[in-house]
Amino acid sequence: MENNEQIKEMVKQKYTEIALQDNETNASSCCGSGGCSSEVYNIMTDDYDQLAGYNPEADLKLGCGLPTQFAKIKTGNVVVDLGSGAGNDCFVARHETGEAGKVIGVDFTEAMIQKARENAEKLNFNNVEFRLGDIENIPITANVVDVVVSNCVMNLVPNKPKAFSEVFRILKSGGHFSISDIVLTGELPDSIKNAAEMYAGCVASAIQKTDYLQIIQNAGFTNITIQKEKPIIIPDDILKNYLNEDEINLYKSNKNSIYSITVYGEKPKTCCQTACC
Repeated sequence: MENNEQIKEMVKQKYTEIALQDNETNASSCCGSGGCSSEVYNIMTDDYDQLAGYNPEADLKLGCGLPTQFAKIKTGNVVVDLGSGAGNDCFVARHETGEAGKVIGVDFTEAMIQKARENAEKLNFNNVEFRLGDIENIPITANVVDVVVSNCVMNLVPNKPKAFSEVFRILKSGGHFSISDIVLTGELPDSIKNAAEMYAGCVASAIQKTDYLQIIQNAGFTNITIQKEKPIIIPDDILKNYLNEDEINLYKSNKNSIYSITVYGEKPKTCCQTACC
């Protein structure tokens, strides 16, 4: 793959393309909410239909979990969604935090920000806002956020330690995150690791699960917990774009090495918020 800035630009272009699709095109697209699997973007999504606050227009089927479901959001919380896309998790979070709270979506794709703002305006939500920004330099003041969520986005950030240090920075003392992402427990074939489409689809950019959890711990988080885990099976019609028949058989003969995890972590409380005071 290219350097970090080139990687970011490639991801931005791909997600701009998805954001600019109209609803009808997105519904039939392999990059969106359609049922075909010739693209990797939509093979990992979970069903939001049963979650209160869900808005179908904001769901581009680009996630790999349901982090907001596990985020322990309370009424009045300040919630941040990193890589907010068209606003899906923000609107679910808004239902949980209520009118007394605030939800901020951050995305580095201008077209996604515009789409999310239009969706929020349709819903008449005045306590949900969307900010253009890079997750490696989150445009939010330190120590002001109760809960951070993110759905299959941290994976795409080239500098993951910096991204998690930013999550730590913006969270209040005692705040927490719930993040869904893709991790590995084995090795991927080089032809998959080197494919731009597989990077933008969160597979080639995945790192080892142990390394991912270590980055979170190194950022200062405690009580790190896997809230949900599921294997990701790449269909043959996608694999054949990158592997020959023998390589596909070899890949499938190994135990599954790609997983979606939803992970929870807490920013430790400062002394003045604990019994030591």
